[in-house]
Amino acid sequence: MNILLVSATLFEIRPLLDQMPLITKRSDQLSTYQFKDIIMDVLIPGVGMVQTAYFLGKQMAHKTYDLAINAGIAGTFNASLPLGTVVNVTEDCVAELGAEDGDAFLSIFDLGLADPDTNPYRGGKLVSDSSESDTFLHKEVISKLPKVAAITSNTVRGNADSIARIRRIASADIETMEGAAFFFACISENVPCLQIRAVSNRVEKRDKSSWNLELALKNLNKVLWQLIMSQTRPG
Repeated sequence: MNILLVSATLFEIRPLLDQMPLITKRSDQLSTYQFKDIIMDVLIPGVGMVQTAYFLGKQMAHKTYDLAINAGIAGTFNASLPLGTVVNVTEDCVAELGAEDGDAFLSIFDLGLADPDTNPYRGGKLVSDSSESDTFLHKEVISKLPKVAAITSNTVRGNADSIARIRRIASADIETMEGAAFFFACISENVPCLQIRAVSNRVEKRDKSSWNLELALKNLNKVLWQLIMSQTRPG
């Protein structure tokens, strides 16, 4: 099985990679690992949508994958998600892609610049239902994760006014900086995909003393390891 694992930074998935043999390091962004019958390319594009879109598009033009996984940490708007919770993002969007009209916001769909129901969009969202597909040999790992909606932002929020403003524009459980770019590419190319995130902090006035990055990374890598193991075939 060929898997592409995409993470903005290496440190977010280092505990997982430490458990797998490195086959080759192809560039600063791309390395290949192996676990039993799984060949896993690991892409580290850097933080943000632009880098993710460029390096992911370049890699997908070069090679076909059975599954793509985007993994990392995230902030949450949802008070019912404890820090450290690992979630399965099934819906994402670039919430602020559009134009201001006075105090109102007009999305690219409101402006008539894109069709909200033309691939890869579904109702103006980037929706992945890959976790329900036959791609997975065993679905137990994924089925245990809460399904959430996300927004992807160039600037993660740490200001009460900007948090209130984005909440008026879009309803979401978590915020990341790469997810929508990942979904756009995978859905467009019909590659089964998962976005797995661990909650490291609440989206609120920035206070890193209230974050639990250590727990988020521990839980994220535990789930990733279980997911990889579940995809190996007997024998």
